[in-house]
Amino acid sequence: MEINRITPDEHIFSQRLAHIANPPKSLCYMGKLPETNAPVVSIVGSRKPSAYGKEVTERLATDLAKAGCVIVSGLALGVDCIAQKAAIEAGGTVVAVVPNELPDISPRTNYQLAMSIIERGGAVVSEWMKGDNKIVNRWSFLERNRLVSGLADGIIITEAAERSGTLNTASHALNQGRDLFVVPGNITSPLSAGCNTLLKQGAYLVTDADDVLSIIAPEKLQKDNGQELAASATIEEGIIIKLISEGLRDGDEIQQKSGLSASDFATALTMLEINGVIKPLGANNWTLR
Repeated sequence: MEINRITPDEHIFSQRLAHIANPPKSLCYMGKLPETNAPVVSIVGSRKPSAYGKEVTERLATDLAKAGCVIVSGLALGVDCIAQKAAIEAGGTVVAVVPNELPDISPRTNYQLAMSIIERGGAVVSEWMKGDNKIVNRWSFLERNRLVSGLADGIIITEAAERSGTLNTASHALNQGRDLFVVPGNITSPLSAGCNTLLKQGAYLVTDADDVLSIIAPEKLQKDNGQELAASATIEEGIIIKLISEGLRDGDEIQQKSGLSASDFATALTMLEINGVIKPLGANNWTLR
């Protein structure tokens, strides 16, 4: 299989890697890198997820892929491959990042998954290819993690223990200025200890795909939902719903474009929040629930 080698700034999908700390000198890949400006979401987590971890990973990956997001992960056992399989089955585009020299695939048990990713229009990516004489060790996986987060607009952690390699990816995400989303878990489950700690430290809590889309790609939220809400709202509330569903988030900008007086706008906004139609994102930013 053909292996391509480029510098990060040569392709629209990999350009964001040129601006992270310790950027890769080159990027090798088999398959096809996404050619669009679609939102990119990395999904990572435990290599031995619980039934709960498997279920939420499949649900989020499926819904985000159907919404048009590119799904990135590390091709590791557990959450990584669960997310990738679910995204492929949903008709989405998947990019897997591996630490070894292409065309080798690690772990070997995921070789067929890697081929499925490529056959469905995605890619398997590495910093290395045969002839680079890269020695793969435990640090190689930590190096790989900076690419998994660096390629994404947002990173989702569905399940992770308190001492987990997944938390290394979370650290990279925060250092790179990426949005970090975390699924809450049972407080008695060791597999959720890392997730719950990240939530206490300020990560975005995520229970469905819309929680992610509202932050990284609000324009991807279902327009039909906004239209249905607008039909049952007052005229003032309908105007606000329409503007938010079109991607506006800043309250001042929404008021300006709405043409409503400050008092009418504030009243309508308050009623929409009370009725659970919209929710605050902080700093006078709003999104549909």
